[in-house]
Formats: sequence, structure tokens, C-alpha cells
Amino acid sequence: MTNTPAVANDEFDRIFAGRPLMAIFRGLGEQRSLELARRAWELGIDIVELPIQTDEDVEALAAVAEAGRAEGRLVGAGTVLSMHDVLLAASAGASFVVSPGFDADVVRASVAAGLPPLPGVATATEVQAAMSLGLTWMKAFPASVIGTSWFRAMAGPFPGARFVATGGMDASNAREFLDAGVRTVAVGSALEDPEQLPALAALLG
Repeated sequence: MTNTPAVANDEFDRIFAGRPLMAIFRGLGEQRSLELARRAWELGIDIVELPIQTDEDVEALAAVAEAGRAEGRLVGAGTVLSMHDVLLAASAGASFVVSPGFDADVVRASVAAGLPPLPGVATATEVQAAMSLGLTWMKAFPASVIGTSWFRAMAGPFPGARFVATGGMDASNAREFLDAGVRTVAVGSALEDPEQLPALAALLG
């Protein structure tokens, strides 16, 4: 009998394919989130995440998700900590959900809602637990604290793991993390800094 994984998130193979950058906009409100999302899309960053920690965040997510659908862009919900958050993300039109840590119940609820889950990990134990559940994609957080050597170390025991680096990422260090094996780097405030935009565009090229 084949032991089929209970869940999976290999949809991210398609979502992040050829996309080294993802944008994150936290707590900026509807209008500013829309402005920066459009800036990201114009730059060539197709994937956007909006953490949902307040009612205003959920409203902003709904607005950006609607704008994204009109342009064929994917918008996810971040800081998804509970099954209630999963329902909020789904109702706002999110295409996927991201969590800062690994919670198997939240992962299963996300899959049940039709939303690929991207749980956060920071240790080998968490990576192993996520992969045992059937996941291949994980968010490494906080990436700037973990450092690039962590990703190289994880490649040994977990060659099938694919990581999105989040936390402290900008134009000055994104390339270093991509070179260490990270599939996608998530940037936030860097998109508000005109001086960083050319360097981010070069990463996309």
C-alpha cells in the first residue's frame, strides 16, 4: 500500500517558477497597498503577499487580490496563524496562505480551503515535520537571522525542500540568498526605496 502524504503544496512549483522575488506589504492600508502592488507588478514582481492581522489588513488584501485577478497576478495572505485566519484569507480572495511558523492544523485547513500553504520554518526539526506531512515548499523565517549558511546546510538532509526567504530581505542581500539555493526572496520596504528598485529589477532580469 502506498503511503500518500496527507497534504501537499507543490502548486508553488508553478507559482514561484521563474520568480525570484515576491513582495510583502504589511499594515499599509488599502490605498498604499494597491499603489505598491502595482509598482511591484510593473517592476516584474508578479507575486504579492499581504499579512492579515487587522480588519483593515483583510480589506486591503481583498482590494489587492481583486486588482491582481484583473491583471493575472497572484496575491496571498500572510501571518495566517489559525483556522479562522484561513477562512478570512479565502473570503478575501487570496490565492495562497503564508505563516510565520509551522502548524499542521493550519496547513490542513488551508489545503481543505483550496489554498496552498507556505508554513514558516527555522530548524531542521520543523523542515522534517513539514516534509513528513507532505509539503515541499516552506518559508524560512527570519531569513536574515538564519543566514545563507543555513540553506546550504538544509540542502544535505533535505534535498527536496524548496525555500522562500523572508525577513530582512532587500536589494543588498537578495542575490546572496538566491545564490545559496533559495528559490524566491520576499522583499517589502525595499519597494518603497527608489534607490533599490534598479537592483531589484536586475535580479528579475
